[in-house]
This record gives sequence, structure tokens and C-alpha cells, in this order.
Amino acid sequence: MTMEGKSNIAYVIFLSLVAALGGILFGYDTAVISGTTADVTLQFGLSEMSKGWYVGCALVGSIIGVAVAGVMSDWLGRKLTLLIAAVLFSVSAIGCCLCAGFNDLVIYRIIGGLGIGIVSIVSPMYISEISPARIRGTMVSLYQLAVTMGLLLAYLVNYVILSNSDTAVYGSAFLQKIMSSEMWRGMLGSESIVTVLFFVIAFFIPESPRWLIVRGRDDAAMRVFRRLKTTADGATAEFLLTKSSLDGETKSEWKALLEPGIRKAVLLGSAIAILGQFMGVNAVLYYGPDIFADAGLASRDSSLSTVLVGLVNMLTTVLAVFIIDKVGRKKLIYFGVSSMIVCLVLIGLYFLFGATLGISPVFLLVFFLLYIFSQAISISAVVFVLLSEMYPNRVRGIAMSIAGLALWVGTYLIGQFTPWCMSHLTPAGTFFLFAVMCLPYMYIMRFKIPETTGKTLEEIEQYWKTR
Repeated sequence: MTMEGKSNIAYVIFLSLVAALGGILFGYDTAVISGTTADVTLQFGLSEMSKGWYVGCALVGSIIGVAVAGVMSDWLGRKLTLLIAAVLFSVSAIGCCLCAGFNDLVIYRIIGGLGIGIVSIVSPMYISEISPARIRGTMVSLYQLAVTMGLLLAYLVNYVILSNSDTAVYGSAFLQKIMSSEMWRGMLGSESIVTVLFFVIAFFIPESPRWLIVRGRDDAAMRVFRRLKTTADGATAEFLLTKSSLDGETKSEWKALLEPGIRKAVLLGSAIAILGQFMGVNAVLYYGPDIFADAGLASRDSSLSTVLVGLVNMLTTVLAVFIIDKVGRKKLIYFGVSSMIVCLVLIGLYFLFGATLGISPVFLLVFFLLYIFSQAISISAVVFVLLSEMYPNRVRGIAMSIAGLALWVGTYLIGQFTPWCMSHLTPAGTFFLFAVMCLPYMYIMRFKIPETTGKTLEEIEQYWKTR
């Protein structure tokens, strides 16, 4: 038994699963766009840049969401902030389904982006703060698993609606419209089912005990620790450990960010967050059907291929959940990113020579699936774990918002400019560029980021303070 004391693992898992539901909404809202771009572009006559704006507008909301998520969660608490995110998702899903025109659609997508940005920070942060060190990586990885489940759910919904759009007959003109003639409405609106579930069940989780201590609510924090631990001594020990990490802290959260060690942690976290987006993951998620169609696959085949991408992404994340606390964060990165580089180069070579050599598009799909496996077991599984545990208790909300802001800026740029890159750099040049961007990521992870596996949040905090 460690100084943490024995934990009530079943209760920790329950709380982690509830918080991870936000990841399903994140994943669904992110991926559902891929099945709607062609129809929305056709219906509203979008240009190349307008199409990029349609895909990227939600990311503008995400950038705003992460910018305010830390301050909001530090002010209102982690739980209430998650409930606010659930409301934003609901408004977005229903609004997109019922919107009157393209401008309204963009506004509701931005509102959904706000929810994405908020849960991308607060859900993993909450899980990190209620989990014992020895299984923290696994618990936070449940959030990433939920994201991949949301991705797969979106791909499946898109595929089912697309497959039935020409033949299905619905009992009302409204359903016929949203599920057939303007099926993008049904794709975007289906998310509302999950948003209601998330909103209801989030009422049953307690506030983060570490946030309660930061806010001086020691009695409430002790009550939560007693539920998280199996013994009163374990709860007291955890409470005192967290409390001691704050002793002597009189600086404001913003001033604390300027301390050399903390500043370095924030800068490095922001660097790996933004670089991870320039390695091509979201280009595949947002434009998968378009990329597969460019390679010669028919519309339904390209949509089915995207479902396979989502399935591999989710199953690989299941594997990552079970091994991240055994193998370690950095070893997963070394293996996964090295494999990503190889796959991206092979994809680029296919676009250069595949048609000339008469190579089947199936080979491209194989390369993509290997690439998805590599990223899912490495950068996607690790990034939110690292960002949720790198920062001290007092500044965790603000620091994660800064790193999250960098992540979503990178995601926006990929969403906005991938169509331009595919057109002007060619698909081959685009994927070669993604491969090159893997190199600085590997350097930072190898030489600048410590291994955090098995360490308490307070031990990680001391590492940065002594740097």
C-alpha cells in the first residue's frame, strides 16, 4: 500500500466513466462533420475556403471554450462546468438540425465547439484529480476511449443514414427531410440523445476534492476523499498530502504561471499539444471520406472505410487503456510516432505512384489503418493524460486551458487548410509534411518531458518546481 492509501476503485471508475461521457460528445461532434461536408457544400454552394470554414468554425468555438474552461472550472468548479458544456452540446445539436440557413448552421456549430473545448479540458482534469496515481493513466485514458467511441458512433450514424437515404420512407415530411433529402441535419442532430444522458448523469458526481481544497472548503473535500478511499486513515493521508502541496502558496494563479519551472511545463505542454495536430490525425478524421474518394473509392465505400478507421481507433484505444500505466507514457510515444512516420511516408508514396503502378486503393486503406493504430496507441492516448497531470493543483485549470488553446489552434489550422494543402501541395506533399512534423514532437518527448507514470500529482508538481 502506498502513502495514498487504498482507493475505492469501483467508485473511482464510476466517476471516471461519467466524466468520460463528455469525451463521447467531443468525438461525435468532431467526426460527424466528415459525413456532411459533401451535401452541405452542394446545398449551399460553398467554395473551397467556405468548405474549410464550415469544417473549421466549430474549432473556433473550441478555441474559445478552452480559453475560458480553466478559469470557468477554477471559479465554478469542475462539476458545474461539465453541466454547462452538456447544455452547449444540446443547443448545438438541436440548432444544427433545425437551422434555417448556412450562417445559422455555422453559429450552432460554433456553440457546439464551445462544449468541445470545455470538456477537452475539464473532463480529463476531473478524472486526474479523483484518481490514485497507480491507475491515473488508465482512468484518464477512459476519456480518450470515450472520444474514439464518439468518433465511431458518428461514423456509424453517418453511414447508416447515407445507406438508407435513397430507399427509406419516413412517416412525416420532417423526418424525410432530416434523414433523406437533407440528411446532414439528421447526422448533426442525432448527438442530442447523448447530450441529455450526459447532463442527467453528471448530477450524480461530487466536486473534485482538490478543487475544494484550493477553494478552502476542507470539510467538503474530506467528505469526497472518504468516498474515494476505503479507510478513514487513507482519506486523511490523501487530504494532508494535497493540503501540504498548497502550503505557503500565496501567489495568484496567473503569477504562479510565471515561476520558471511552471512556465517551462506550460510551454512544453503547449508545444506537444499543437505539434500533435500537425501530424495529420484530424485531417483523416475531418476529411477521411474526401481523401478516400480522391484515391478512387466510391461514396459508400469511402464512408465505410471511414467507419473502419473509427473502429480501429477505438479498439486500439482500448488496448492503450490497459497498457499505459504498465508500459509508460514515453515508451508508447516512441513506438507510435516512429510507426506514424513510416505510415505517412507510405501514404504519400501511394498518392505519388499508386495510380501509375496500378496499386489498389485497398493498400491505401491498410496504410491509413496502421497509421490510425499508431496514433491511437501513442499521441492520442497520452496527450490528455500528460496535460491533466503535468501542472500543480493551484494552476491546473489555467495551465490546461493554455495547453488546450494551443491544441485547438492547431486543430483549427488543420481543419481550415487541409483542403488547400490537398489542392496546392497535392495529397502526397500534404502527407509528407505531416511526417516531417513528427520529428520535433519526438525530440520534445525524448529530451524535455519527464516520465510521469506511477507518480502522484504532488510528486510531478515538485519535479517542475525544482527545475
